[in-house]
Order: sequence, then structure tokens, then C-alpha cells
Amino acid sequence: HRHGGNLNTRSTELGSAVTGSPLTATTVKKSIVLSSESRKEQAKQAKATKEERRAQIDGRHRYLISRLADGIDLSEQQVEETIISDDKFQLIEQFFAPSGLKKLLFFYQGVLQQKSNASSRSDGSTNNLPQKKLFITMGSTEDCTGTCAFFLRTSDEVITASNVSQEVNFGMFDSTNGNILQGLEFFLSQIMIPALKSQQNWGAVKEGLKNSQIQDFLYSVDKFVGTLSSSRQNIEDKIQLTKVDIDIYVRNLQNPSDYITAG
Repeated sequence: HRHGGNLNTRSTELGSAVTGSPLTATTVKKSIVLSSESRKEQAKQAKATKEERRAQIDGRHRYLISRLADGIDLSEQQVEETIISDDKFQLIEQFFAPSGLKKLLFFYQGVLQQKSNASSRSDGSTNNLPQKKLFITMGSTEDCTGTCAFFLRTSDEVITASNVSQEVNFGMFDSTNGNILQGLEFFLSQIMIPALKSQQNWGAVKEGLKNSQIQDFLYSVDKFVGTLSSSRQNIEDKIQLTKVDIDIYVRNLQNPSDYITAG
């Protein structure tokens, strides 16, 4: 009994040393309340940030939102809500700035999202469901497994509400199942090249399609698409060699006949 009493006393003292006070029901309850208040504060700050961003939306943002809504099966309201909730929202401002970012990428694809009321299964896994989500990306941290929507700019001018439709180009390609090469090949061969070959106005080049440099350019693009197609087919037709555990064949080599058998 004395040893047990000493152990209980030491446990209480240890708990007091670690937490600063004995671990009681009141302490746990306070911790839960503080955690709840912290979540409420975070939600309040997130809402304030969203409303601040919503107030910043002007004709330039409306142009981007409209293009995205046209290309993806979402309403403009859904796109706006997604954009102002995105932690990379500042990339849009960097894209509009003079000498700013030359590209602005959006992925629309399945993202694993854990249900808030999901319980762990018997195997320890949680009930994760892939849900399609639109989000801003730099294109270097996430794999593209769905639709890639992109905005490109070719000049260093500041993007304004009046010039956004002239200075910013929009495009999309499909990378379902992560097949980026196939999506890019389709985009170039079925959309970009036909558009270029039917274009009448080539700016300072008055002869347009008759100009030898324009012809060389289109030939290069055609050749690139051909190379892209060839590379894709080579990758799809690759041969996967089976890994063989050679140890079982060489473990007990003792005489020449064993070597012949192993061979």
C-alpha cells in the first residue's frame, strides 16, 4: 500500500510538473472551451478576409471569373466564392501588376476531403471522399489530374479593366487521370493550330500566312505536336519488366551442376 501511495503521489506531482497544475475535469473542460473559441476566432478572421477580398473584385477579376465559369461547369458565384477563399488569392494581384506574373493557373479536379463527422474504420483509415475543387496553383506543387485552366499575358503592361480582354489570353486542356501529354496534344492540334492557320491578321506581317517566317513557325508547331504524339504513344506502349528475386537461384551454389541449373 505504501509503494502504491508513493506511485500515486509521484504521478500527481509529475502531472503538476508537466501541466503546471493537476489534470482535472475542469482543466479539460477549459481546454475544450478555449479550443472552441479559437476555432470561432479563426472562422471570424477567415470571413473578414473573404469579405475584404470580395470588396477588391473589379472588372479584371470579373473577366477571369466569367472565363472560368464558361469553361468549367460552375456558376460565376461559385467561382467567385472559390477565388476569395483561396490562400493563393494574392497571385491574381501579382498577375495584374506591371511586369507581373506571366501565367495564372487554375486546376479543377478531385481533391480528397475528409468528412468532419467521419470515424476511423477498423483498418485505421478515415472516410475520405474525392470532391472536385477549383483552386489557384503555381503548377509546381500539385499534380494535374483533371482540368487545367490558364491565363497568359505577353506584355509587361499593368492589367486594367479596359485592357484585360486584349492583354490576357485564356485556355484550357483536359488532363483526366493525369494524362497531361494527351491533353496538351489535343489542345494544340485541335484548337491552337486550326486557330492560327485561319488567322488573317498577323500584325506587322502584312502577307500573313504567305510570309515564309509564319510558314516556318507553323511548320515548327506542327512538328512539335507530332513529336508530342510520338512521345505519348511510346510512354503508353512501354514494356514493364517483371522484377525477379535472383537470390533463390544463387543461394546454394555448391558444384558446377548447380551453376548450370541456376543458368
